[in-house]
Amino acid sequence: MKAILRNLFCSGAAVAAVLLAPWALGAGGHTPKAATSSSSSGDDSLPTGRGALRLIVQNQCVLNWKQHRNPAPCERVSLYDPNAGDTGYAVLQDPDGGAHYLLVPTQTMAGLESSELLDRDAPNYFAEAWHARDLLAKSIGHAVPRTDIGLVVNTERTRAYDQFHIHIDCLRQDVADALRAASSGITDTWSPVIVGGATFQAMRIASDSLDGSNLYESLAALKPGAAQRLRDYTLVAVGAQFASGAGFIILTGTGPTGEILLDSTCEVAGGGG
Repeated sequence: MKAILRNLFCSGAAVAAVLLAPWALGAGGHTPKAATSSSSSGDDSLPTGRGALRLIVQNQCVLNWKQHRNPAPCERVSLYDPNAGDTGYAVLQDPDGGAHYLLVPTQTMAGLESSELLDRDAPNYFAEAWHARDLLAKSIGHAVPRTDIGLVVNTERTRAYDQFHIHIDCLRQDVADALRAASSGITDTWSPVIVGGATFQAMRIASDSLDGSNLYESLAALKPGAAQRLRDYTLVAVGAQFASGAGFIILTGTGPTGEILLDSTCEVAGGGG
């Protein structure tokens, strides 16, 4: 199955890039800026532009971690085998600040269309992003309930950086309310749900972690042809509390990107007060 999906990923990469939609930046995208972090080493010359995340992580965070065990200007760096290579990930605060963090692989990869995501030994980046949600509490000063947290990968046309990254952020209040109301009708089969004024496909995962889930394979199996168009999809994982216990609601679609569902002020959890 993975070999088939990998071939589909690669063939999809040859398809011409989708032109930036007129509403893209207004629907979750933002202008790339220099990264900031509470653990910053004080370097004011961080790179900017679409390649900024890759340069910051690979040329600064990873090197600083390997040489000094200091992840700055990132919050965290995790390398799976530092002696054999730099495979792993880093977590840094979003360039625009707030209770908003980004998990960035240390490997170079563009987005959901990257075949590396299906490598047998690839890290489970969504699972690691969920484990890093404690940084939201650090940012606002108190714990954030799982049902108020969302993990998002944007569509190609709305992403601000040409390096795969997962947004770790709080949900908008209306989004959290809508998902709680819809949760009882969401099953382990993809079905439409209206959230934040937009229609997404939704499914549930009945587990308190994402460690055993491969969201990329689930997305590729959404419908015929999806695997060749993964760059067009957004992918969202939201913490949920079902009648049967803790779990997740997974959202996807090719319309508005998932970042529109997020709120870096974390008002849903009481903000920074």
